[in-house]
Amino acid sequence: MPSKQQNCTFIVISLISPSEVQSPTSLAIGSFDGLHEGHRKLIKYVVEDQEYTPTIASFWPHPREILYQEARLRLDLPEEKLPLLENLGIKQLVLIPFNKNFSKLSAHEFVTNILLDQLQAKSISVGANFKFGYRRSGDVNTINSLIKNTKTKLNIIPILNDSNGRISSSRVRNLLKNSQIDLANQLLQRAYTFSGKVIKGKGLGKKLKCPTANLQIDGRKFLPGEGVYAAWAKIDKTNLRYPSVMNLGTQPTIDPLSPSAVEIHLIDKAINLYDLTLNIEPIRKIRSQIKFSDTSSLANQIQKDINTAKQIMKSLN
Repeated sequence: MPSKQQNCTFIVISLISPSEVQSPTSLAIGSFDGLHEGHRKLIKYVVEDQEYTPTIASFWPHPREILYQEARLRLDLPEEKLPLLENLGIKQLVLIPFNKNFSKLSAHEFVTNILLDQLQAKSISVGANFKFGYRRSGDVNTINSLIKNTKTKLNIIPILNDSNGRISSSRVRNLLKNSQIDLANQLLQRAYTFSGKVIKGKGLGKKLKCPTANLQIDGRKFLPGEGVYAAWAKIDKTNLRYPSVMNLGTQPTIDPLSPSAVEIHLIDKAINLYDLTLNIEPIRKIRSQIKFSDTSSLANQIQKDINTAKQIMKSLN
């Protein structure tokens, strides 16, 4: 068995050779997208058991992507999730490759072959509504019956609700879609962020006396609703962050047929950001996108947006 590591590791396990997994494990299963308050409550059960390696097991890609060809944009990509899990005490994230053959595993096979044999789970923590196995035939009662004669224990965590209903990743997505950043952050118990590499654009920002950095965003990442935002922009792997204006969406005045994009303008800063990675934290939506009659009107509005963003960011200090 490998010696225990101090940091959270990213592991894609094989159904044949799971030798990289540090076992035995204290295990939670699920997508844990967003790592909201409900997820954190479940993770507490995982890390409380100091005898075993605290582990999260998730499927990749999401089962609905394979079974129903549904696009599943993520609040947190795996590489973003690692530091968040590490801060919560998780030592390893195991991504179980999901495909159509895997989807045919029975609930019995999943518990016996994957959880007990491969991951050597000695403690399993799941939400009360957890479903798994072929056609979602398994539930917490299935797990209970299959571990009855083993030394593995099961922790069933009730669904967490607040005054507005169930706390869920879908609810966080809806809030972000409607640009309700503050409310989304409350459920996440942290700031929602995303990142992208600065790539060459058309230079339109410079012509409007508002140079922007054009970001290349991972297509699997969930983004807020389109509009103009006040935001923090942090240069990756530094402690430098700058108040900014973010435009998320198309360019209805300049190029109505252009695809949706993310553009960042650093307020009162002139820095060559090309080829760098920026981490973006949206703060507040300033306005929706508008088609202006000409570029002069657009330039005037951009200056108003910058002044509005300045006041928003100043109020946070």
